Amino acid sequence: MTPFDFRPRARVLFGPGEFARLGEVARELGGTRCLLVADQGMVEVGYAKEATRALRARRMDVFAFHEFETEPTTATIEAGRAFAEPLGVNLIVGLGGGSSLDCAKALNFVLTNGGVIRDYWGYGKASRPLLPMIGIPTTAGTGSEAQGDAMIIDAESRVKMACADPKAVFRAVILDPKLTLSQPASVAAAAGYDAISRAVESLVSTRRTPVSECFSRESWRLLNANYEHVLGDPGDLDARGAMLVGAHFAGMAVENSTLAAAYACAAPLTARYHVRHGSAMAALLPSVVKWNSATALREYRDFHSHDLVKRLRDLAHTAALPASLREIPVPEEALPRLAEEAAAQWTGRFNPRPFNTAAALEIYQSAY
Repeated sequence: MTPFDFRPRARVLFGPGEFARLGEVARELGGTRCLLVADQGMVEVGYAKEATRALRARRMDVFAFHEFETEPTTATIEAGRAFAEPLGVNLIVGLGGGSSLDCAKALNFVLTNGGVIRDYWGYGKASRPLLPMIGIPTTAGTGSEAQGDAMIIDAESRVKMACADPKAVFRAVILDPKLTLSQPASVAAAAGYDAISRAVESLVSTRRTPVSECFSRESWRLLNANYEHVLGDPGDLDARGAMLVGAHFAGMAVENSTLAAAYACAAPLTARYHVRHGSAMAALLPSVVKWNSATALREYRDFHSHDLVKRLRDLAHTAALPASLREIPVPEEALPRLAEEAAAQWTGRFNPRPFNTAAALEIYQSAY
């Protein structure tokens, strides 16, 4: 049995309406001056205003940062640092999808430890404590609220950087399925498939542990049973709640293991073609599972007793997600360069089957 060191650090509040407790939770963490990091979508649907109202009701000063894109870049983080540094904030709230949560964590690095976000590329680079954070996901997707890393794109090279540290975890997480009602169907489809892929990838990672396997399996059970239902009946709060918890458990699985080849192959696609991560995974994951089955077939069969590759393709089809790289679209002549970039991604080191440039090219060609 693989040794592990399990240290759950976040308080998790789950249920319809729990968003209303934001001010209470923030005060319990000692917040008086709050940086609210929420994307423009949160402004448009009114959630940023609700968050501000809840925090101010507890006599907190609130400073909102909304100026960032779907995939936050180094330039985004520098702009956020310039905005927030003079404010003397002592609490950060991340509200939105994975981009908002990653942006909140990245800003915490530079506000508390100085420098630029590139300085934290890798693991354990923060030497000083970070500010307490509250994570409020509004999509059932990345599970970023359960992880101590921020995925940021280098604005110059377009390389996606994983900036990870045990200190970069949310002290409290609010999972309110009502907040996921506002997401467009296409976002729910891509985000949900992203969560599914994290459950599958973390299951076979060479760094998996008995703890991570528990989260991988329960995440798959919840997501597999509710994904199609949410797409067909978007107003079902029970199904949305199951998806939100399933995505959180997938994030916990990743936090206690890591990802593998599918994520290594997806990173260059999202950086270069600006495709949603879930869409990239829909095109790639069945081919990765098929390729990995040479060494991980027993784990896949134990995970899903029927044909996992077929199930993953069926889920992508139901969600109208890309079935191939050609549908994204990715030009075929780009595959060799993408394979080189995929092989350089750190998650590929933890794939159950040895992963390199030739392996990445084989996967891309199969997925094309």
